[in-house]
Amino acid sequence: MKKKTKEKIKKRAKYELVEWGKAFVVAVIAAAIIRTLIFETMLVPTGSMYPTIKPGERLLVEKVTYAFREPKIGEIVVFWTPFVDKMALKQMHLFDKFMYLLSPPQFYHHARYVKRLVGKGGDTITLVPIPGVGYKVYRNGKLDPVLKNRIYYPQGIFLDPEFYEKMAYPDRFKNDINYRAFKIYSNALDFKRCYEKYEAGKSYVKVKSDGSISVKVPKGFYFFMGDNSPDSLDSRFWGFVPRSNIIGTPFLRIWPIWRFGIVR
Repeated sequence: MKKKTKEKIKKRAKYELVEWGKAFVVAVIAAAIIRTLIFETMLVPTGSMYPTIKPGERLLVEKVTYAFREPKIGEIVVFWTPFVDKMALKQMHLFDKFMYLLSPPQFYHHARYVKRLVGKGGDTITLVPIPGVGYKVYRNGKLDPVLKNRIYYPQGIFLDPEFYEKMAYPDRFKNDINYRAFKIYSNALDFKRCYEKYEAGKSYVKVKSDGSISVKVPKGFYFFMGDNSPDSLDSRFWGFVPRSNIIGTPFLRIWPIWRFGIVR
């Protein structure tokens, strides 16, 4: 009797183990499909989009819309960086590191950024000073209504037409006053490969007679900036994002719970 009971227990345990294994496999496959095609979550570690998005908030990113149309000027977009961001990878939580394994192989060691789109391929971007206010983004000589309330500052490429080159090859500019900063940035972002692939030798910066700088966005690329302009590592510092790097748009803030709601 005891022998039969033990056999039943073993069979039951084996059955439960197999069923749990099947459930786990199905769950992983379902998560992979959802993660790849429909939704994914993203933890925002910095304040580059403050106050729209605060540090530590987790967003639900919708990936379907941009499969059918291009991002629009003024929209908040999540994208893969065109370079390896070593610092961002260190800030990832355990859950995000696990989900990262489901990412497209070509973006391994890249990071996800969330910024606002201010320029598309073919657009010329200029920062125009508004006395007593700051700077506004002018696109092709006009101020987009969706960006009229956004204030930006002329950092990076808008101050130095050689900024991207200095980021890629800081040792060529050892006499530059910002040499150490370029060296740190270059090491943290592994920017050289990105620059050589997308920007080296291309004419995208124009210095006007009044000393202001305009940037022309190459076809098939985008120019992004953070809402918290003084504290945002964005296209002013590292250049353009290819269309293939676009992930989706964050439409829902899911954490912290008291900030739950639509992201605008």
